[in-house]
Amino acid sequence: MNHSCVTFLKRWMVFLHLLCWTSGAFIQAFGIFGMFKSQYGSVISTFKPHYASNCLVVTGAIVCCVCYLGILGSLRENHCMLISFYIALFLLVLTELAMACIFLVVEREIDRYFEADFARALDNYKQSSDRGNQTLKDEFHSIQARFECCGVYGPSDWDGPLPISCCIQDPCNIFPIIPWEVGCLGKLRAWFKMNFLSIGAGVVTIAILQTICIFISCPIMCHFRRTGRGYM
Repeated sequence: MNHSCVTFLKRWMVFLHLLCWTSGAFIQAFGIFGMFKSQYGSVISTFKPHYASNCLVVTGAIVCCVCYLGILGSLRENHCMLISFYIALFLLVLTELAMACIFLVVEREIDRYFEADFARALDNYKQSSDRGNQTLKDEFHSIQARFECCGVYGPSDWDGPLPISCCIQDPCNIFPIIPWEVGCLGKLRAWFKMNFLSIGAGVVTIAILQTICIFISCPIMCHFRRTGRGYM
């Protein structure tokens, strides 16, 4: 392999590693933001939103560390760094594929737990005192006001006076309250799926970049090994 070809591959390798590192940093920052801004953790108790945020933080940190190792190895033409990067990135891609398969298999179970948690949260709301479970109540009102819905399956779930958050008008100054006829379960479930779809698209994009980095790394490592360079 001539010098110009190696230089070209090195530049593309550094660029892709830097892009991959930046994507990992954004994923980690988004996960940290989600940990502080996670919503509806009291309503969805089995699969809380901050679980996904924790996974994003860990994934982003691993991607940043692995890609940083690849950047140093390609700049210094260090064979040991590059082979370590190759192995770590290959294992990381396998782990991401395994996690994707697991989530695909347990998707129906997550849906079932999601529905059970939502119905249980409404029962706890109705059984609590005026000042009890305030966090749960605030989150339930926030869901109904944000998604323009009422109850889990519909307004009849309340079995009594409807909260103001179910009211169609804003501000609600008409009694009896005219509620939204749609339940919140379907809308909240669709919102969660949309967010997980966006996260999945980002992870797949990074996995594609990682795979490209692996293929570009192979000829460069072979060249360094033949020339005996890059062990310092």
